[in-house]
Amino acid sequence: MGIAFVTMTLGYALRNTFAVFYPAIVEEFGWTRGNTAIMFSLTLLVYGLAAPIAGRLVDRFNPRVTLSAGACIAGGGIALCSLATTQWQFYLLYGVMVAIGLSMIGITPFSAIVTKWFLRKRGLVFGVMNAGFSISLLTAPFVQSLISNLGWQAAYAIIGLLSIAVLLPLCALFIRRTPQEKGLQPDGMLQTPAESGSQPVPQTTPGLETAWSTTSWTLSRALRTPQFWLLFLTNFLLMGVAEQIVITHQVYFYRDAGYQPMTAATIYSVCGLAFMAGNLCSFVSDRLGRERIFIPSCLLSAGAVSLLFLMNDSSPLWLPFLFAICFGFGFGVAVTVFFATVADLYHGKHFGSIQGFLVLGFSLGGAISPWLAGFLHDRTGSYFTTFFIIMGALVTCAALMRIVAPRKLSPAPPHTQS
Repeated sequence: MGIAFVTMTLGYALRNTFAVFYPAIVEEFGWTRGNTAIMFSLTLLVYGLAAPIAGRLVDRFNPRVTLSAGACIAGGGIALCSLATTQWQFYLLYGVMVAIGLSMIGITPFSAIVTKWFLRKRGLVFGVMNAGFSISLLTAPFVQSLISNLGWQAAYAIIGLLSIAVLLPLCALFIRRTPQEKGLQPDGMLQTPAESGSQPVPQTTPGLETAWSTTSWTLSRALRTPQFWLLFLTNFLLMGVAEQIVITHQVYFYRDAGYQPMTAATIYSVCGLAFMAGNLCSFVSDRLGRERIFIPSCLLSAGAVSLLFLMNDSSPLWLPFLFAICFGFGFGVAVTVFFATVADLYHGKHFGSIQGFLVLGFSLGGAISPWLAGFLHDRTGSYFTTFFIIMGALVTCAALMRIVAPRKLSPAPPHTQS
């Protein structure tokens, strides 16, 4: 879990710091917000297209090779962005190269690995892992300081090379596919192979088994269930539309309202801190059920977005901080519970491929939403229409999870003391 946390922190920082590079690149080259945001939209699309492949690679081959290669590709792509001077170069390096590398060190391969290590308390496990994504948002002030003092080119080179220096040895030396490789057993096992003379059996609780939960899931089998496509659409709206608009344009929300670049970056990092708190609190879904936590979390984030309508040049400083805290916390819970729900419903040795295909839903939404928000701002001069889009996406996600009703299909094992 520690390696997953560090890798996701540094890996997603390469992508999520786009919010602070975004204004600097627009100001440097005089490009429109819409055209510049295409580089972020493109990286999300390619990330999603590559995710099923990354999932299959980690299912079939040594994950240390996949993750190490991904770290080099993602970090190298970011470092090379320091040399880019045209839009197509940013599209190729950031939009394609970084996306491929990040898909190989991101949520898809690590989800496939951790589900082999942890059978119970998955809400907590995914919360800790996704906290790495949240911490990546806290790097915004550091990157803004690099940009202010050294320029965006030097900042790109530093964070790209630093990520390779840290992640390559971690992934190459310490990653293991299963606990058995280290002489351990996953949590929730009744006995070890030495004690039983056979493969370990996951612990079950009478009354929790369902036809769904005892199915051996493959990608083709998952694709034939309506729940999979409802989750696909949820991922499209939740992480593809709502999350990516906020991550891409949040710093611009604040700067347009009159806040200084470092203040805007600081508020952005507070959103990341609240996101992390939400990740870590998602373990409550292990006790109460996934949708019972997911639905109110989405509604909290949607309510927070309504605060942005009140933000203007004269708005008090507490207003954007309140948005950042409420949105980040609610979203941090919702995202983590979503991943735990997928792990509950589509468990098995093909989980990497299934998770990778669901990530494609996120990337399709992400391919459209950052560009669309920038385009709408270019046309209207404000983000008001975008705020309505975010709120609508979050409310729809809550309704979709209500329809999926995961507790009726594959109830999560009860929370027990380890």
